[in-house]
Amino acid sequence: MEKKSERKWIAHVLVLPFPVQGHINPMLQFSKRLVSKGLKVTIAISHFITKTSQFDFEDDSLGSLTFESFSDGCDQGGIYEPESFKIYLERFETIGSRSIAKLIEKLDKLGDSVIKCLVYDSVIPWALDLAKGHDLKGASFFTQSCAVDVIYYNVHRGLLSAPVKESTVSLPGLPLLELQDLPSYVCDWVSDPVSLDLVLSQFSNIENADWLLFNTFHKLESEVVKWVAEVIRIKTIGPTVPSAYLDNRVAGDKNYGLNLFKSTGDTCINWLNTKDTGSVIYVSFGSVVILEENQMKEIALALKTTGHYFLWVVREKEERKLPTHFKDEISDKGLVVTWCPQLEVLAHRAIRCFVSHCGWNSTLEALSLGVPIVGLPRNSDQTTNAKFIESIWDVGVRAKKDEKGVVRRDEIEKCVREVMVGERAAKVKGNARKWRDLAKEAVDEGGSSDRNIDEFVATLVGNSCNRS
Repeated sequence: MEKKSERKWIAHVLVLPFPVQGHINPMLQFSKRLVSKGLKVTIAISHFITKTSQFDFEDDSLGSLTFESFSDGCDQGGIYEPESFKIYLERFETIGSRSIAKLIEKLDKLGDSVIKCLVYDSVIPWALDLAKGHDLKGASFFTQSCAVDVIYYNVHRGLLSAPVKESTVSLPGLPLLELQDLPSYVCDWVSDPVSLDLVLSQFSNIENADWLLFNTFHKLESEVVKWVAEVIRIKTIGPTVPSAYLDNRVAGDKNYGLNLFKSTGDTCINWLNTKDTGSVIYVSFGSVVILEENQMKEIALALKTTGHYFLWVVREKEERKLPTHFKDEISDKGLVVTWCPQLEVLAHRAIRCFVSHCGWNSTLEALSLGVPIVGLPRNSDQTTNAKFIESIWDVGVRAKKDEKGVVRRDEIEKCVREVMVGERAAKVKGNARKWRDLAKEAVDEGGSSDRNIDEFVATLVGNSCNRS
C-alpha cells in the first residue's frame, strides 16, 4: 500500500443515497456521469440492499465506480425491519452515521485517491455534518422535481402552512395549484407526519452545502428553476436516465444496473416484438405503491375492455388482488408480469402510452423516451407531477377519482382513449417527442445539465490537491 504522501491526488467522490431503489437509481446514474468525466466514485449501499438486490452492470459502464456496503442499523429488513418508519430513520442516523464515518476513514487509507466530496441524498441532511467533520465538500442531491421541492421549501420556511387550508395555492415560479395538485404530505400531514418531517428536513442546513443538485433539467422546469436560483444555489443535472436512451456518451450505460426484483425482461420484450407499432398500453405503479383491491379490479376491468394490448407489471405480493381468472381471460390481449426492464419497454416501438403512478423517476423516464402518460397518482409528490404532466407539459392526462377516492374503469378507459386515438392524442404525442428531444439536449455535450456537471467536476479537480 502506498503511503499517504505518495498517493495520486485524483478527485474521489463518495455517494450516499437513501437506501431505497427509487433514490439509489438516480444517484447511481449521476455517479456514472461523474466517472465518464474522469472522477473516481464510490457508492455506499446498505447491507440489506446489497444482499437483496440484483446487480447487472456491463464492465464498460463501471470504470472507476465502486460499491461499499454499510450498516444502516437494519441489516435484515431495511426500512421494513423496525415497527415504524420513524424508528428506522432514528437507527439510520445513529448507526448509519457511524458506519459512513468508518467508511470514509477506510477509503482514505486505501492509498490511490483521496475523497473530496460527499454527495448525499437530500433527505439525509445529517450527512452534511458528517462531510464537514471530515473536511469534505458536501453536495445535496434532490431526487424529486424542483416544483415539489419548492412547495416543501415554502412549508419549511413557514410561508405555506401544513395542512394547507386554502382551495388554491399560488407560489413563485409555479402555476396556480389546487389542493389535489399538492404533495399529499402537505395536504394530509396527520396521516404521515414522519414523512412530512423527512421532506422538510432537506432544507434544515442547505445554506452550509457546497452544491444543491436537482434531478431535473432547466427547460423542463424553467420558471421554477429561475425563481429557486435567486433564493438558493442550485444546479440541474438531470434527467438521470441511462445514457443509451439519451446522448449515448457513457459507454455501456444501458440500464440502471441495480434491481430489487428478478428480471423477466426477455418475456416482456419477446411479447412486445410480436405487437404492432404503437399498439400497447404499458401499466406500472413502481416498486412501492400499494393499490387497494377495488382499485386493482377497476384497472383490470378497464384494461380488458379497452380493446388494446397491454403489459401490466403487478408485483408478486400484489397479484392476489387481481380478479379471479383474470390472467386466463386476458391471455390473448394482455401480459401480466411481476417485473420488467422499464426503460427497454418504454423505448419499444410497440408502446403507445404509459399508465403510471407518476413517481418522479417514472415521469422522467417517460419524458426522456417520448411516451404519453395516463396518470393515476397516489401520494407524496405524484399528485404534483401529474398536474405538470397534464397542464404544463401537456404530455398526458390525469384520471379523476370518484367521491370514494377510486379511479373507476370508465374514467381509465376514457383517459386511455384520449392519449391513444384522435386529435388530442396527436398533440400529446407531439409534445412528448418535444420533451424527449429537450431531455437529450440537456445532457448532451454543452447542454445545460452537462455544463453544470462539468462545473461540479472542475471545482473538485481544481481543488483536489488541497486536502492531504
